Amino acid sequence: MKDIREQFLADLAKAGTPRDVEEVRVRYLGRKGSITTLAKTTDFSKLSPDEKRQFGQQLNDLKRLAEEEIARAAEAVKDMAGRASQAKTAPKLDLTVPGTGHSVGCLHPITLVQMELERIFQGMGFMVLTGPEVEVEHYNFDSLNIPSDHPARDMQDTFWLTNGMLMRTHTSANQVRALERFGAPMRAIFPGRCFRYEAIDASHENTFYQLEGLLVDRGISVANLIAVMKALLSQVFHRDVTVRLRPGFFPFVEPGFELDLQCVLCGGQGCSTCGDGWIELIPCGLVHPRVLEYGGIDTSVFSGFAFGLGLTRLAMMKFGVPDIRLFNSGDVRFYEQFPAAV
Repeated sequence: MKDIREQFLADLAKAGTPRDVEEVRVRYLGRKGSITTLAKTTDFSKLSPDEKRQFGQQLNDLKRLAEEEIARAAEAVKDMAGRASQAKTAPKLDLTVPGTGHSVGCLHPITLVQMELERIFQGMGFMVLTGPEVEVEHYNFDSLNIPSDHPARDMQDTFWLTNGMLMRTHTSANQVRALERFGAPMRAIFPGRCFRYEAIDASHENTFYQLEGLLVDRGISVANLIAVMKALLSQVFHRDVTVRLRPGFFPFVEPGFELDLQCVLCGGQGCSTCGDGWIELIPCGLVHPRVLEYGGIDTSVFSGFAFGLGLTRLAMMKFGVPDIRLFNSGDVRFYEQFPAAV
């Protein structure tokens, strides 16, 4: 058995293919194999009981060793054959080809503006909240003092779904949601994506980004609104900008205003982006009492102001982008012009 064991291990070490391993198995464990024949040809009648027991144990150990080693060798040559096959089919490495460059990446310009505004407003004590892009009619219209027969709906009755909900037309839909949840006093901004059916041109898109702001407290007036807007724009543009405040109608504020920014692309001379030298940037005003009542706020104690900042248009002014359609173009060459971080 010692000689058979040593010869078996030597033969198995030379087996380099699955076929070679199978030949070794047959040679030692087959019907006429060396180990099998040893058990059949041994004359047990000439052995004492102790010798029989010892012989049987050693024979079983040898057979178990052969089976385990053959199984291990079969798996090893199988893996080796697989790797060899992959190496034949895999493309060869061409060391003369130039290496692949790795870009740091970049943030979308609207994301950059949003992150900057969030930091500015958080410094003024505002919370940053989000809301659903698919809204119910109550929060998108009714709670903002825009009933179904109100003419203000004409511009926004656009992307309705079959379940009666709609793609939100403004982030103002979060006003009453926030008032119901946090009550008064409160300060919050609501950045996010909005959807409206628009005739697309250099300054209009059907998918755009807004940042709604809401402040409700005791004794809030237009003076507080103007102070916050001036503080905001001075930090966004890092330079003096020209603005104008003119009356505007929005059902959820009273009185309402339009804060326009003098176009920084043409310096107020008029261009394809602004038209007359001004960009409508921040619709704003004092929160209408009905909106506060929808949010469960006592209007005899609290008042507030709200504003809707166009993130997309602000990004156009901040980075000098002449066409709003570039933001949703998916053109990496456009995005790579902007920094990787704020």
